[in-house]
Amino acid sequence: MSEVRGVHPAIPGEIRNLPIGELAERQHGVVAVRQLPALGVRGAEIETRIARGDLVRLHRGVYAVGHRQLRPQGFWLAAVLAAGPGAVLSHRSAAALHAIGPRPTRIEITTPTEARPEGIAVYTRRRLDADEVTTVDGIPVTTVARTLLDLAGTLTPDRLAKALNEAELQRVFDGTAIEAALAKAATRKGAGELRKALAQLADHGPALTRSELEDRFFALLDRHDLPRPRTNAWIGTTEVDALWPEHGLVVELDGYAAHHSKAAFQRDRTKANALTRIGYRVLRYTYADVVSRAAETAATLRAFLAP
Repeated sequence: MSEVRGVHPAIPGEIRNLPIGELAERQHGVVAVRQLPALGVRGAEIETRIARGDLVRLHRGVYAVGHRQLRPQGFWLAAVLAAGPGAVLSHRSAAALHAIGPRPTRIEITTPTEARPEGIAVYTRRRLDADEVTTVDGIPVTTVARTLLDLAGTLTPDRLAKALNEAELQRVFDGTAIEAALAKAATRKGAGELRKALAQLADHGPALTRSELEDRFFALLDRHDLPRPRTNAWIGTTEVDALWPEHGLVVELDGYAAHHSKAAFQRDRTKANALTRIGYRVLRYTYADVVSRAAETAATLRAFLAP
């Protein structure tokens, strides 16, 4: 989700081991002026360091230590610091930090204050509740559940579905937390859209790649002590996802992204019928079968793989 931190490239060697450099090291290369008196750095020294270029202005009262060559986390934290106490990264920027969405061109924050950092998209509301805020890589940010609710009020249905899909794939999806967020904001803009997107995810599962769904299927086999098949095997001119030749059993793994169209629906059934005609037994499993109904799926496979 975030880059491994070591010596920050933006911190000059001559101040790296000073208190101000150590603070910047912990904060992705940025500091707020209000943090400096506690380090013994006050008025005149601050002005001297600004004049020397040790502190490079990013926002009013927030500086990069050394120069502006920061990672995204540095710019995100700088925006949060500039907005003052209670501010957090939110919306599409929060989605990027949680690795469930692309990095937007403009940083987005939510704050209870009236601060308006230059170049930052600001959402003002009362202070967020404790269960709506977390810290990721040292950056205050809305939780995944709160982020998804915020996104639901601004994104198209397709892009919201992608964010939910990524949350599932990144294993940061928490259905209980999302339901709690919806319960607190039942009439809020986006709540209905988020519920619709959740229902679609429940029906179809996330849009896994072929290899990702296969990985989860093989993990299921291993957990239940079932023999592994030949994978991506050929029966004549037909390729199948999984084959146990000695049992005459074929399993096809149906990721929604690749199998939801009318053409794919017909192609899958034509393929299954052709395999059945030449003596193979064909089982088809979706994401929900592999993840949500794993025990039932394993029991069925065990029956088909019995000697």
